[in-house]
Amino acid sequence: MTDKTHDSTVVMDPSERDAAMSAAVTIQEKALTPGPDAIHRAELVVIGSGPGGYTAAFRAADLGLQVTLIERYPMLGGVCLNVGCIPSKALLHAAKVIDEAEAMAVHGVVFGKPTIDAVALGEWKNQIVVRLTGGLVQLAKQRKVTVLQATAKFHSANRLELDNGGMVEFQQCIIAAGSQSVRIPGLPDDPRIVDSSGALELYPLPKRLLVVGGGIIGLEMACVYNSLGVEVSVVELMDSLMPGTDPDLVRPFLKIIKKRYDSIMLGTKVTGMHATVPGIEVSFEGKNAPIAQVYDRVLIAVGRRANGDKLAADKAGVSVDERGVIAVNKQMQTNVPHIFAIGDLVPGPMLAHKASHEAKVAAEVAAGEKSAFDARAIPSVAYTDPEIAWVGLTETDAKRDGIEYEKAHFPWAASGRALSLGRDEGFTKLLFDKASGRVLGGGIVGPGAGDLIAEVGLAIEMGADATDIGRTIHPHPTLSETIAFAAEAFEGTLTDLYLPKKR
Repeated sequence: MTDKTHDSTVVMDPSERDAAMSAAVTIQEKALTPGPDAIHRAELVVIGSGPGGYTAAFRAADLGLQVTLIERYPMLGGVCLNVGCIPSKALLHAAKVIDEAEAMAVHGVVFGKPTIDAVALGEWKNQIVVRLTGGLVQLAKQRKVTVLQATAKFHSANRLELDNGGMVEFQQCIIAAGSQSVRIPGLPDDPRIVDSSGALELYPLPKRLLVVGGGIIGLEMACVYNSLGVEVSVVELMDSLMPGTDPDLVRPFLKIIKKRYDSIMLGTKVTGMHATVPGIEVSFEGKNAPIAQVYDRVLIAVGRRANGDKLAADKAGVSVDERGVIAVNKQMQTNVPHIFAIGDLVPGPMLAHKASHEAKVAAEVAAGEKSAFDARAIPSVAYTDPEIAWVGLTETDAKRDGIEYEKAHFPWAASGRALSLGRDEGFTKLLFDKASGRVLGGGIVGPGAGDLIAEVGLAIEMGADATDIGRTIHPHPTLSETIAFAAEAFEGTLTDLYLPKKR
């Protein structure tokens, strides 16, 4: 296990930690229409300003609609920009820098142990958030989108009630109210037990962290804390990390973190938590469950739940299921045609890039254009180290559904670029239709996998086959070559390994 001490951590007074944000918050609050201005009227109202919500509002405004955007928090951008995708990736970048510097020691480049200033790191992360959310305010102004800071609920099929006493009458509505972290009932009310949003506040760094849930969100934050010198443990009820992901994609990551993390408890259930002065005492149950352990901080990351049932949508006649999910058609219309829904609260993966594409469809349909959400493939990425990305058909789904496919696999140990980066643990795989040779899906493990997977997604959307990819000239030496090499492996034309095509 890599030796990571806490002696180098700088302890600072966090009283000025939010100074960089306060001015920006003030600017944004001024941009929001304040107070209960009786009744607002809009051709289109959008509930929620996350990647789906602001995309829908801005696209609709570009198409000539008079748009009102309602956001319950002072900052635009939703979970993703404020306490999700963006700040977590900033911290993951910091973790990557630390890990890469440490890894170079065996290659003759030795750095001193890093001094971790958790407060300064948090301020840098916050500045990125402020820059992006402040940009949204300007974009809303440029498009003449009216922004209201309020919590909205339906009063009827054409009216919303705001918690500040106001009302919004609308002709059409797009619901983009997102999701929230699943809470485990019965846990102590203690600030040392946090969700994914709370985990982004690093100060003070704990000595021991338990991540409850082995999904993508929890594992990304586990990478951050481990690189910052924290002893990390992960507990997962299922027998594998990232349940539902192809096991071979997870295997290289698991091999690495087994050496770095304090413990990885699979097939293990948390049976209780008790707040004590030293920390949170956690008890476990399972085949290999340890005795009760005490942690300085516990991150609850057991999934997210749709917010569809938080809006009194039944008063508008909109159908919402018991999980808070709203059913929609390909035009993103609910069972009430002039009310649309997008993002985390409609069926499908809870991903920001899915929401933004759905948003454009909803806005275009609302503006009278012919549009439909008809994605063949939606990429998924775990920004762990190494990154894990996949798109289209997975082997897990193919085996479950009885879909015949052929697989081509290219190990990064044969990639000159991967070797030059000191990262040969990864691989690229492609799944092909047996009859046509068209790309059905793919998975990549390694640095930059999230960027590389886009080519596979485009190949699926374009109906490309192995020849299309293999004969597309890729720059050398790059990791992108591994996609072409995998295609060549399928065709039997690969020269960088001896993998003759079986005929």
